[in-house]
Amino acid sequence: MANRMKRFLLFVGVFFLGLNALYAQTVLKGRILDKSTNEAVIGANVVLKGTTDGSISDLNGDFSFSTDETGSKVIEVSFIGYETMTKQVSLNGQTINLGTLMVSESSMALSPVEIIADVAIDRKTPVAVSTIKPAQLEEKLGTQEFPEILKSTPGIYATRSGGGFGDARVNIRGFNSVNVGVLINGMPVNDMENGKVYWSNWANLSDVARTIQVQRGLGASKLAIPSIGGTINVITKSTDAEKGGFATASIGSFGEQKQGVKFSTGLMDNGLAITVAATHRKGDGYVQGTNYEAYSYFLSVAKKINKNHELAFTAFGAPQEHGQRTTKLSLKEGVEHGEDYNKDHGYYKAGEFNSRINFYHKPVFIMNHYWTISPSTDLTTSAYASFGTGGGTGFLGEYSWIERDADGLIDFNKIAQKNADQGAAGSSLILRNSVNNHNWYGALSSLKTDLNNNLTLSGGIDLRYYKGEHYREVRDLLGNSYFLDDDDANNPIHYAQKGDRIDYYNDGIVLWEGLFGQLEYDRNKVSAFVSGALSNTSYKRIDYFNYLDSDDKQETDFQNFLGYSVKGGANYRLTDIHNIFVNAGYFSRAPFFDAVFLNYKNDINEGAENEKIASIELGYGLRTSKFSANINYYYTKWMDRSFVKRLTTDQGQDFTANLLGVDALHQGVEVDFAFKPNDKLELTGMASIGDWRWLNDLENVIAYDDQQNPSEPFSVYMADIKVGDAAQTTFAAGINYELVEGLKIGMDYNFYGDNFAEFNPTSRTNEDDRGVNSWQLENYSLVDANMSYKFTIGDVKASIFGNIHNIFDTMYVSDADETNVGDPANVFYGWGRSWSMGMKVNF
Repeated sequence: MANRMKRFLLFVGVFFLGLNALYAQTVLKGRILDKSTNEAVIGANVVLKGTTDGSISDLNGDFSFSTDETGSKVIEVSFIGYETMTKQVSLNGQTINLGTLMVSESSMALSPVEIIADVAIDRKTPVAVSTIKPAQLEEKLGTQEFPEILKSTPGIYATRSGGGFGDARVNIRGFNSVNVGVLINGMPVNDMENGKVYWSNWANLSDVARTIQVQRGLGASKLAIPSIGGTINVITKSTDAEKGGFATASIGSFGEQKQGVKFSTGLMDNGLAITVAATHRKGDGYVQGTNYEAYSYFLSVAKKINKNHELAFTAFGAPQEHGQRTTKLSLKEGVEHGEDYNKDHGYYKAGEFNSRINFYHKPVFIMNHYWTISPSTDLTTSAYASFGTGGGTGFLGEYSWIERDADGLIDFNKIAQKNADQGAAGSSLILRNSVNNHNWYGALSSLKTDLNNNLTLSGGIDLRYYKGEHYREVRDLLGNSYFLDDDDANNPIHYAQKGDRIDYYNDGIVLWEGLFGQLEYDRNKVSAFVSGALSNTSYKRIDYFNYLDSDDKQETDFQNFLGYSVKGGANYRLTDIHNIFVNAGYFSRAPFFDAVFLNYKNDINEGAENEKIASIELGYGLRTSKFSANINYYYTKWMDRSFVKRLTTDQGQDFTANLLGVDALHQGVEVDFAFKPNDKLELTGMASIGDWRWLNDLENVIAYDDQQNPSEPFSVYMADIKVGDAAQTTFAAGINYELVEGLKIGMDYNFYGDNFAEFNPTSRTNEDDRGVNSWQLENYSLVDANMSYKFTIGDVKASIFGNIHNIFDTMYVSDADETNVGDPANVFYGWGRSWSMGMKVNF
């Protein structure tokens, strides 16, 4: 406590030192307008070139910032979808009004990486979109997980799941990460086998992000990615990086420490731009046993060869190890032991010990080539590779041996003693690593050409190769010298020691070949597009344990699934301040790997079918000098949802059924607004009201055993049951106020309601289950606060920042899984109050 108090006093001292360091500076202000419409350009970046001094235009296009630079300098104005403009200024230590700066709209003004990532343009691209700028990340992220910065965005539900570092999850419009496309510089990062996104692999990516854009619904991406709920686009810096860098350090509750540094050469005279960044982060975690240590690194080397060619190489990774909480609690356990209780945690020998540890490193390497073939034609090509290594730990063996003390913690010493007492029989309960390594290679190439002043045609290829290696290995024998494993058909009596492979060992290979094309129209008040994508997904499984090496069944043939998507939309700018849009689309998506190979073996599911998704969305936008707002309605029907149900009779006979014709409906209304009555005050808000439910029952379903013998018919009752796993009603309100030059304070309120426990709808096989929703979580609200102050001491520009999350220490359930139909669920409690503060020095 004494050390924390010292840190806090140091923070306060630096804060007031910064306040006293203000002196006479040049103040630059002006207004940015669209040259063709005379509308305010909101959110444009205004920078004094060669420095980090700058600002962002507000709702009426105004900007203002101060600098201690002197002499002749260049102001640079840039914004997505507009030509970058520059203006020479002479700095004299006084206030300079630059007047009105007119910028010209042009799709060619998008940077090459934004083109390949299909970044949406406000009032032009007909999709619902929200953009997060680096300043928002710096001011509001604090100790939150990366996806949580999106929580005040309509349609989004983000939680920390079990509460361990990097274990956060995000749902968009009721769809989890499996159905949300995540792109980094245009490269898809959803797992090729199961579609999931593991955010711990991308720790501290926010430090090098130039922009994060969330496109809800179908999105603007031309790729056949799983963007049913939406798309999250993360764009990092390359040749646009400004010269200079920063060093930052922060501390927070629960032992949080973070240090980071970044440096960029900017675009040098030889056309080369280099950016490097690195961070280190560690902490104890709010939840018991979730201590962590993580590193991240980033390298971007870009070269403008000439006016027609540019190369950019990017490498980044985030090796980390963190304790997890993977076992949900009963409500009673939460009350007895507290919301930070971890059932996977305990003590071993003389210290704390967690049975659940995640460790992973997933470096990614991307090489981009941008070729301006002619003034009207560009070719953008990206080749990438990723090599993931790591996995997670857990128990394996005689689970009944797990004993707990009065505090609910696992006594690993008793387990070790029982194992030791067995002598030559070996250990009966051990810790294992579940390893998931992969090699992933891809190429993405897109050609864009302007057919005339109004029509643009683009198209390209999307190629991917993925090989995942999956096995378990002995991590800790817990008191004995070996573990007897009989799961390897080629070595049925295996006295396994530490590091030996056990339980299962298989490879999954995925091939992807895709073609895509898009035609865009933009004239006067109308912009529209129609696009299509065709893809072939091929799956192969190799099983080294369930089949002899001499058995032809050890390796399957490739199972091929043809998928496609068709979508289109139009935006109409009614006036300078009003616009409306519509988009619609249809997807046919290949089933995931586990739906193709059954029973964790090479048993091929001959009845596996593509899932189909149809969606339509209507939207309206309002932009005035002080107020902006968006409202949209979406309707998404998910058809032939992939479900495989397994039945076991009283006699131990196993049956499997493909549940075909399972449909769900996700529809809702979303509203968001921003109001800035003056230069100091900004008010924001959003409301999202969803109606997500399963649509139909299944009658007289037949399952089959491995000899194709039919089971007795059964029914599944899921019609009109609410979809679980995310709050269907959310509200947010925020206030940001600049007290004095450079000093900002803010507060955000978020409400979550109409949230139901995650459940397996195929479990409802009794007539009494008809129409019974899963357990409903209690509504809850969270309040966060933030502060930032930018100041200059001599030639050094710096900022200090602080955050408090969950100010009122609200105890709430964020995630839940159904146990029995309609009964209270097993749950994860969210984090209690947490704080962080830090300092950033720019150079």
